[in-house]
Amino acid sequence: MKTQIRFLTLSAGLILGVALPALGQIIYSNGPLDDDVDAWTINQGFVVSDTFTVSQGTSQINGVVFNGWVFPGDVLDSVEVAITSSEFGGTTYFNQQINFTQSQCSVNAYGFNVCEETGHFNGPTLGNGTYWLNLSNAMVNDGDPIYWDENSGEGCNSPGCPSQASENSVGTIPSESFTILGNATSSSGGTVPEPGSLTLLGCGFFAIVGTLRRRLRL
Repeated sequence: MKTQIRFLTLSAGLILGVALPALGQIIYSNGPLDDDVDAWTINQGFVVSDTFTVSQGTSQINGVVFNGWVFPGDVLDSVEVAITSSEFGGTTYFNQQINFTQSQCSVNAYGFNVCEETGHFNGPTLGNGTYWLNLSNAMVNDGDPIYWDENSGEGCNSPGCPSQASENSVGTIPSESFTILGNATSSSGGTVPEPGSLTLLGCGFFAIVGTLRRRLRL
């Protein structure tokens, strides 16, 4: 029998807010890991789609960070990342299987590892507007399910947040915790500096990132 699992009591230290290599700035963040969340499957035929908003001028997207729930010992290898004009479709701006790096793992009250999952890629250049991030076909080292943390946009402060979200088998769902990375240009064509970059000109940009659902099926 399929059982819906409600996740309770998460470590306050597990938030997406760590520094990444100089690969881009935060284009959009839907907020950090929540203290009381569910999660949605992003493999085994399930797709989760969340909106994000580009508001800093034309932006070249080059990364995604999200929180994943994995069984102990499991490691996420890759995820199919698609950026589209509508949930699960419409105009496709990007669609590739992307390698992810797993870090910052900690065990939650139910025995799952909660990990920060980071993927970098040469993505599309997008103008101001709202787009959909679709995660699916996640590949785990032993074939187990992996789940995308749900936070309902709690704590987000990006224009356009909280995200709208859908799952391909159930429709509308609460949104997930994730961050979109990239390089934005201002309306005048100049580069929008990320935090601290005014003192690091010539050294490149340093990324600061904040960052299934099918409800967990066991």
